Amino acid sequence: MWNHSSHLEAYFGIPASGGVLHTLNLRLHPAEIAYIANHAADRFLIVDDVLLPIYEQLKSKTNFERVIVVPFTGNPLPVGYENYEDFLKTAAGNFTYPGLDENEAVAMCFTSGTTGNSKGVLYSHRALILHSLVSTLDEAFGINHHAVVLPACPMFHANAWGIPFTAAMVGAKLVLPGPHLDAESLLELIEREKVSIALGVPTVWIGILAALEKHPGRRKFPSGLSAPCGGTAPPEGLIRSLDKHGIHITHLWGMTETTPIATTGQLKSTMSDWSDDKKYEVRAKQGLPAPFIEMRVRNEEGIAPWDGLTPGELEVRGPWVASAYYNSPENQDRWTPDGWFKTGDIATLDPEGYLKLVDRSKDLIKSGGEWISSVDLENALMGHPKVREAAVIAIPHSKWQERPLAVVVLNDGEAATSEELRDFLATRFAKWQLPDGFAFAKEIPRTSVGKFLKMRLREQYADWRWE
Repeated sequence: MWNHSSHLEAYFGIPASGGVLHTLNLRLHPAEIAYIANHAADRFLIVDDVLLPIYEQLKSKTNFERVIVVPFTGNPLPVGYENYEDFLKTAAGNFTYPGLDENEAVAMCFTSGTTGNSKGVLYSHRALILHSLVSTLDEAFGINHHAVVLPACPMFHANAWGIPFTAAMVGAKLVLPGPHLDAESLLELIEREKVSIALGVPTVWIGILAALEKHPGRRKFPSGLSAPCGGTAPPEGLIRSLDKHGIHITHLWGMTETTPIATTGQLKSTMSDWSDDKKYEVRAKQGLPAPFIEMRVRNEEGIAPWDGLTPGELEVRGPWVASAYYNSPENQDRWTPDGWFKTGDIATLDPEGYLKLVDRSKDLIKSGGEWISSVDLENALMGHPKVREAAVIAIPHSKWQERPLAVVVLNDGEAATSEELRDFLATRFAKWQLPDGFAFAKEIPRTSVGKFLKMRLREQYADWRWE
């Protein structure tokens, strides 16, 4: 389902009845959705009528006992499906809540990685309650009774960052956009409903920024709109540009395995007199661990120091961090013997305790024995006024083993040369770190949750030849 009231009802009705809420990501390939539903042994499906064409593509590969259709459009349902509203009317009104232990499963999500099969993560009642409590803090989302919250993050992925649970707990107003996630529709909702907190991935905010700059002064909403942003790192240039429109991005980091929030990019009070450049540098990092979340960076030498320089694999643990994948013993090596989850992210921790992700371990570029961060190059490139998006991948090189190739999407109507972009990067990076090639594209392939699909890019540019 899209983000709407029936979906919200399911978020609470299913767990309250003793069931496990398992959201299916409608943006995945039908074959992968079928694999996930079968792996989870799902019994019942609730689906929007507008999404029935997706279900029809996987129907023969699944074994749902009942399919209940939400009449989203109000049109008559095809023969053979149950109407969601008629189903609700069968309730007798004498429901008795089952006695559930806080450690029982309440919800399930599957990872949306770029390699291998998706893996299931179960959440307990206890984990979601603790996660919801922390989400009310200013150090996280700052959601309280007075907030008007618009989750543009989908409820079918990572529990919409836990926002539906948190908002209901404190009585905050929820503004649900349904399938209307284009910039103009979101801006209209923000303005009309007086939204105070809007959440979305960088792709959403890039589109909103473009709409605001295309029609300056067209929208009137309160200055200081809080914009928690996750899924992938928002470029520093995006943070700076949205500040000018009264939209304050707070960088979050988390994973399906962390329920999902693990860090928030708040500035410390001791940083109030820092220069704007230093503040933006901190805000572009992934931030400080959320309360109750522990982090460490480990490399071949052991636990890395908090110097902001020494990279290693990020490991996390906490009361809402998964301890295993569902029915997947072959992946148990993702956890250390002492209970830390190995994220697969390469990171540093600075002296102030701020996390900075350098790259995914599989996306680092090894050139002549030295490592190059694709993420740092991407964020810098997206600070160029002509660049809309940029992704950097490793291409094999006969002499240096690998060299970086930048795939760039320019803003509408703009033109740029490789030399211009390389010179722009040269003010921040050593010569050997600069991309040896630039490929200009109309779009960059993404995962279902907006992350760059670098596996696809590596396939597209597999025949690239260095000059």
